[in-house]
Formats: sequence, C-alpha cells, structure tokens
Amino acid sequence: MFQHLLVVCTGNICRSPVGEAMLKARLPGRHIESAGLGALVGQGVETTAKELAEADGLNVEAHQARQITQEMLQRADLILVMSEGQRRAIGEMAPAALGKTMLIGRWLDGGKGLEIPDPYRKSREAFEHVHQMLKDATEAWVAKV
Repeated sequence: MFQHLLVVCTGNICRSPVGEAMLKARLPGRHIESAGLGALVGQGVETTAKELAEADGLNVEAHQARQITQEMLQRADLILVMSEGQRRAIGEMAPAALGKTMLIGRWLDGGKGLEIPDPYRKSREAFEHVHQMLKDATEAWVAKV
C-alpha cells in the first residue's frame, strides 16, 4: 500500500498543490505532499486554481511552492507527475525513482492515460478544464491505492 505520495508539476502553484489537496481529502492518514521541477519557491497557489479548489471544499491556503529534492524522491512510495516530460526529468534526477513515477492522468481516457496540461497564465476555462481532469485523475488513483 502506498503511504507516501508525491505530486509533481512544474511551478508547484497550479496543478500539483491542487492534486495534493484532492488526494489528502480522499486518503486520510497517508502522507501526501507536492513539489515542482522548476518551483516558484515560496509562492502560494495561483489565484484561479485556489478559487476552484476552495469551491470544492479543499484547503490550499497554507501551501508554499517548493523545489523537488532527491530526498523527496527517495521518501515517496508513488510519484505522480503531469506529463511524460516530467517523468523523464525525474528519471534523470533519480534513476531509481523512475519505476515508481507515473502520470497522475494514467487512468484517464479509458486507461490509455492523459497528460494534464499546464494552465499557468491561461484562461479561467483552461483552469476549469485542468481542475476537472485532476478531479477525475485523483478519483481514479484513490480507487487504485
């Protein structure tokens, strides 16, 4: 059973903190955290992402973006990324972590898997689309872990 999950995106202000909050809400008692490959360190959740998360009853108020570290990769039982490019980047950082790194959208599209696009600096509609994808993706993972 996966006890320690790490959710990764680029800046750690849009997708991964919301994915983290969604998983925490559905998997109490597990250690779930998020980080970014190019984190905007110290920043809170992006405004639109935060509004959508809070509308779903998620608490992202205390989030502060942080850069991914080797220690985080080693600690995690499962690392969930938004894209294949991020999966490759983690493999380059920590080859041993590649086997436990999967797309958060792995179970979407009938199990074919989908990448979750970055909504940063895009329209509210882009954020809403990504938010729904994250909801669907995290629900699917909750059933698997």
